[in-house]
Parts: sequence; structure tokens; C-alpha cells
Amino acid sequence: MVIALGFEGSANKLGVGIIKDGVVLSNPRKTFITPPGEGFMPKETAQHHRENVLEVLKLALDQAKISTADIDVVCYTKGPGMGAPLATVAIVARTVAQLLNKPLLGVNHCIGHIEMGRLITGAKNPTVLYVSGGNTQIIAYARKRYRIFGETIDIAIGNCLDRFARVLKISNDPSPGYNIEQLSKKGSKYVPLPYCVKGMDVSFSGILSYLEERTDHLLKQGFSPEDMCFSLQETIFAMLVETTERALAHCNSSEVLIVGGVGCNLRLQEMMGDMCKERGAKLFATDERFCIDNGVMIAHAGYEMFKSGVRMEWKDSFVTQRFRTDEVETTWRDD
Repeated sequence: MVIALGFEGSANKLGVGIIKDGVVLSNPRKTFITPPGEGFMPKETAQHHRENVLEVLKLALDQAKISTADIDVVCYTKGPGMGAPLATVAIVARTVAQLLNKPLLGVNHCIGHIEMGRLITGAKNPTVLYVSGGNTQIIAYARKRYRIFGETIDIAIGNCLDRFARVLKISNDPSPGYNIEQLSKKGSKYVPLPYCVKGMDVSFSGILSYLEERTDHLLKQGFSPEDMCFSLQETIFAMLVETTERALAHCNSSEVLIVGGVGCNLRLQEMMGDMCKERGAKLFATDERFCIDNGVMIAHAGYEMFKSGVRMEWKDSFVTQRFRTDEVETTWRDD
């Protein structure tokens, strides 16, 4: 029996989660929300995490109904992510591990998403679409690593959505992507947009620039903000479905798992579900509790690592803004 404590703070979500042998005991989260038209800067985000991390940690312990003595391993997000927020939360994780005299493990953020998705949905060996504010990757497991079959060559899909929300001054509460999703449901007129698939890779920066330059003109032409949100979603989600389908066929897989914050989007799930139905595959996805960055996904990935014998020396307990998904050897998977 292993109880793992996980800290997540790679972007604007601060989460602390506790898991016991694959059972979620607690998973509180606090989000740094900026005014409409603004993004979140590393310094202010780190300050938010500093001010709230102990409160969220206490809440996690209270909800789990355990004492600190019950914890077997402390896990934290090692990367990828924003430097200052990552470092802030890592300091807390290191301090807690030292105070409790428990082992410490640095977890790859992307691996956390994948392993949590597999746990919650029961997917065995899926082709993974990982879509978030900082990452867009099509991943499949092979020979002890999660291999990247395709990815964005510039900005992430979540970053594209967030930045377009700033153009339209859409609220960041609860998140810009969620608000774009709600607006898109009321859109009916399609704005033709660039479609940028390059082999197995995708590109979003040109689509964003295209919209940034033409938003005022399109509004004058009679297109509504809802129409533009609808058009953006339909275009970029179609790109993801195309590249995921190719990876699915190449790997001869029968499962697709969507993880990451953008994975909550019901329209993306619907489009991917249609593709899976046509191919006789099964779609797996989670809700906002586990799709959006959270502490328990770090705890669970750390728990899997710990159980398989992975240990980390203190000199390695740093953070890194660049940490590829395929850099991690998945010692806990036997297949």
C-alpha cells in the first residue's frame, strides 16, 4: 500500500493531490485568473502559487483524512512548464519531503496527464492526443517510452485559443478555452481559415495571426464573435482529428485517449468520437477534474514510478522548462 502526495504548479493552476493505490483521496486546485484581454505572467503566477500552496496542501490532507505520517512519497512537477511557478512549487515539495523524511520524485507533467487518463478511463494502450495550453502532441507507447508521433511546430492549441480569447476580450474565468467553447455553440456562419497540417505535425500560429489581423474586418462584415469561435474550433479540431487518425492507423490501435486541459472540450470529443466510430476504435476522455492540470495526476504518476523502484537523488530535484515526453523511461509498464 502506497500513499503518494503530488504537487502541480507548471502554469496558472495550483493543485495538490493525494492517491492511495490508484484511489483518489483528494484533489483540490486553485487557479490564477487574470482580467479579460490579459495572459498570466510567470512572476505573478509564481506569487499566486506561493500565497496559496499551504492552504491547498492543508485542504488536500483534510479531504483525504490522513496525517502527514501516512504519506510514503512526495511528488512534484519537474517540467515542462513556466520556470518561476515550477520552482515555487518544487521548493514546497522539497521542504515537505525533508520535514517528513520521505523520498521525493520529480514527475514529467505530460506523463502525469497520460497515466491519470489511463487510470480514470481504463484505457489499456491508447493512441494519446495531449492538448493543453503549453503542449500539443500525438503520442503512442512503444518499447518503454511514450513516443511522439506528431506535435505542434509552433504554439500549443490551448495557447492559440487563449490568445484569440484576448483579441475578443473574452473572460478568463473559469478559463478562456471554456468560454470560447460556450460561445462557439451559438455560432452558425463558418469563416474560412488556414488549415495547417504538415505531415504528422500541426501549426497554429498562422491561424491565430490570420484572425488577429482580420477580426475587426470580419465583425464589420457581419460575422459575430460566436461565428469566429465556432470557425476556429472546427478548423483546429479537424487538424487534430486528422493527425490522430493517421497515428491510430499507423499503430494499429483500437483506442484513443484525449488528455490535457483542451481535452475537456465536448466538441473535440464529439469530432474525435465520430472518427473513432468510423474506424471501429473506442474514445476515452475525462472531465475537468482530471483533464485540467491537477495535483493527483502528479501523485499517481509518481506512485507508479515509486512502485516500480524509481528513486531520485536530492541533487536531481531541480525543475526544467523543457522536458520531453519521450525522455522518460516508463519502468512501470510491462507491455
